[in-house]
Amino acid sequence: MSLRIESVVLLAMIAIQNPSAPPTPVPHVDLGRYAGRWHEVARFPNRFQAKCVGETTADYTLLPDGQIRVVNRCATAGGGSSQAEGRARLAEPGGRTSTLKVRFAPTWLSFLPLVWGDYWILDLTDDYRAALVGSPDRKYLWILARTPVLDAPTYQRLVATAAAQGFDVARLVKSPAQAGNAAE
Repeated sequence: MSLRIESVVLLAMIAIQNPSAPPTPVPHVDLGRYAGRWHEVARFPNRFQAKCVGETTADYTLLPDGQIRVVNRCATAGGGSSQAEGRARLAEPGGRTSTLKVRFAPTWLSFLPLVWGDYWILDLTDDYRAALVGSPDRKYLWILARTPVLDAPTYQRLVATAAAQGFDVARLVKSPAQAGNAAE
């Protein structure tokens, strides 16, 4: 009987959520503290990372013009690697520092809105060692950390935040390092 009550409560909570409302980003991010290297701990599968089979990192560097240089790297099959360089900027000039737009298309295409993808920081630990990043349409989601493996309580907190924000966390795929973490 208890399991049935828990199931009803869970279904009610899901029904209350408004999936058409976008997720809520954190109020503020110190982009200077956010800059640096991040390791991908988990992600939703996506076409542009299809060839990534191992260690995936993102390096963010603040630029004098206010934009952020983004360099994504990952290990590929056969021992190779792949790299993509792009730029990030605030989604709205003077807006939240937690809602960014990122492009990996050539600079000369920057004027086209469709080359800019949404990058919303949905959760961030106080010490800037772990982050949850997603898109407002909930198609993309990443769990990032300053180290290749994230401790289980922090990982579970970020997954819970994603679920509460309407993301289908069953789609999350852990990085090889995180998947091999016995503490989880």
